Amino acid sequence: MEASKVLMDSDVDTAGALTKAQLADLLFDQLGVSKREAKDMVDAYFDLIAQSLVQGEEVKLSGFGNFQIRTKAPRPGRNPRTGELIPIEARRVVTFHASTKLKEQIQG
Repeated sequence: MEASKVLMDSDVDTAGALTKAQLADLLFDQLGVSKREAKDMVDAYFDLIAQSLVQGEEVKLSGFGNFQIRTKAPRPGRNPRTGELIPIEARRVVTFHASTKLKEQIQG
């Protein structure tokens, strides 16, 4: 069953955020795996994504989007309360770019 169909048919609270626990519950309800297996599957999935990003690899999820690591250069910053100049160090950040298919679904 398509993930979007599973989410649409479920009792996910649309006002809040979709949590890992809710994803595990969906796997339990839709696929019939045990709750423990469902939780382990969700945790393993996100661990694999995180490990790939830490190693500097791009993560591409077809029909959903791409996660990438971007290195931001150091730059001067300012404390908004005092106006004091504070250097912001170089750092790595995760960026997400939604696929065209996902963007169309959101607009649709």
